[in-house]
Amino acid sequence: MRSVAVQPKKNEAGKPSVKTPVEKAANPAAPKVSNIALLLPFGLDHLRPGSPYTSVTLKEADIALDYYRGFKLALDSLTGQGYNFKLQVFDSKGEKSQAHSLALNPAVRSSDLIVGPVFPDDIKTFTSTYPNSSQPVVSPLSAASPAGIKNQQLVTMMPPLEYHAWGAAKYVNDRIKPKKIFILKSGYSEENDYLIPFKKATDSLSKKHVQLVYLTVIHGQLNSLIPQLSANSENVFIIPATDQHFLNVTLRALDTLSRSYQLAVFGHPSWVNLSFLKADLLQRLNTHVTVTDHIDYKSANAVTFIKDYRGEYNAEPTTYAFKGFDEGLYWGQLLGSGEVKNLAGKDFEGLHNNFHFQKKPGLGWVNTHISIYKYSNFELKKVE
Repeated sequence: MRSVAVQPKKNEAGKPSVKTPVEKAANPAAPKVSNIALLLPFGLDHLRPGSPYTSVTLKEADIALDYYRGFKLALDSLTGQGYNFKLQVFDSKGEKSQAHSLALNPAVRSSDLIVGPVFPDDIKTFTSTYPNSSQPVVSPLSAASPAGIKNQQLVTMMPPLEYHAWGAAKYVNDRIKPKKIFILKSGYSEENDYLIPFKKATDSLSKKHVQLVYLTVIHGQLNSLIPQLSANSENVFIIPATDQHFLNVTLRALDTLSRSYQLAVFGHPSWVNLSFLKADLLQRLNTHVTVTDHIDYKSANAVTFIKDYRGEYNAEPTTYAFKGFDEGLYWGQLLGSGEVKNLAGKDFEGLHNNFHFQKKPGLGWVNTHISIYKYSNFELKKVE
């Protein structure tokens, strides 16, 4: 365990005014100390001889370090405003057995806020063991559905896939208003994790007035859809696939169709990280993606954060450092105001993502904020 105490900087708030009577002024009350337990997979056991880091455990440790640095930098910035924190950092090791032990650790249990563990299995083990049924437990980095954990006190920071599907469905329904939506499938069953909530959202938003046309595409053959395409309005295609070969072939086939028809393509959110997808092709296809972790590196706040991070750690911040900073700032402010248990209306605009929480029965609080981006001028531009 590593313990870091973050103290507020001195200010002039305690100085008596010139009009204060001669008697000695009472010292102002010290700001409330908020205790935070940070449970991250540093895997420090791998520093011992005979048990070196593997490529997987080293990556996990890098993520933990970057997130911790961003989180602590946020708390440091808040101390200058009079906040007071005690940050205790625990090594979760990325192991369920360690998550179980940490759930019973008195130092963790007495914290005002618990952030972590990181991985879904570890979070499930931790929450099933943790005896406090009223203490928030933050899942900081996983977008796994809280339905697999089922804990009323869980706070899921990264919107799960189903909210991407709802976000896309709402944008299509509100902005494009098609009569038909074409669903192009590769045949892998995991695509249903996106398609089932997309259908549910579309049926709800359109009152079942929009027809969903499904096609399992083989070798890029889309000819069977041509009789159903509109010649006068945008034809919406939903593609929940991530397979490289399937996407390369299918998108080329759509590129051919785009010469004769107006298209609007909506892809899986992981498309933003697939290097084999070419921006020029995606732009020609009028491609949209749902995004929760897009950073505008040109914004003034991002530039300031990068400068401060470099100055503090002599390193470049990764996306995990940005996430740590956003979440540290969000929770630090809520701890200072004593509002960590009710997140309704506690929206937040961060460098990495925005937070808009909804309480889901039996699942806890879930960040449901999704942005829509499209490819324009060979880069992603926010449209909603």
